[in-house]
Amino acid sequence: MTDGRTESIESMEQLAVVWRGMVLDRDPGADVRDLPGIAVRWADCRFAFWNCVTLTDVGADPALLAQRLGKAAGIMRSKKRPGFLWLFEGLLDDEARAEVRTAAERAGLEYAFPGTGMAGDLLPVPEPDHPDLTFARVTTDEQLRAYADLNSRAYGFPLEDGRDGLLGSELWKHRVHAYLGLRDGVPVTCAATVEADGRLFVVLVATAPEWQRRGYGEAVTRKALHEGARATGLTRATLHATAAGAPVYPRIGFEPSTPVHFYGLKV
Repeated sequence: MTDGRTESIESMEQLAVVWRGMVLDRDPGADVRDLPGIAVRWADCRFAFWNCVTLTDVGADPALLAQRLGKAAGIMRSKKRPGFLWLFEGLLDDEARAEVRTAAERAGLEYAFPGTGMAGDLLPVPEPDHPDLTFARVTTDEQLRAYADLNSRAYGFPLEDGRDGLLGSELWKHRVHAYLGLRDGVPVTCAATVEADGRLFVVLVATAPEWQRRGYGEAVTRKALHEGARATGLTRATLHATAAGAPVYPRIGFEPSTPVHFYGLKV
């Protein structure tokens, strides 16, 4: 893993850029602000991933971290729908990094799950060929519903939550390179890429729980990367991996850049 702060900054900035577009696509009146040390990207919808705040200071010490966490928690408490604070560990100084969990708890936040920022100069990638799958680009409302439902099932959300985040989106049907992987004509996996500040960002990769660990997620991610790179000519790609996805992406050529910690409000 690289430990340079440049990669951590890139990972945080990619979130801020991509989520601005995603959140405003969901709701043109959404809360999208860049405050001192905090980026707010909050659609206040049922799909919790579109309700996001992240810390943006570079080299924050414990005192600044505590201040920012308190402000971020206050923003989250003012919203109707729950969401997550995304915290990029590589942006903190060593002392703040050691105290971050305690500082978050003092601010009224609780740890939700881990992630990993990843990036690589890996494009183009060959078009994938999986013996079980065919691929279809998402261009219709029916396909977008299938994409939303795969994410809801994979991440344990009610189906209506994912649908609230994606259904009706023109961005996802026309500008995002979103692909379904179909087994015998049935959508079982999905992945998407979108251009962001000179990079191709991988977003919302999911596989139906009953079809996991068969290489489907890797195959459809390769498809989204292949098509996105072919359309844009970009050579660098970034993503934020869950714990389940973290072992997969290095096989494509991604390298970990920073741990990412997700926090929600204490209940």
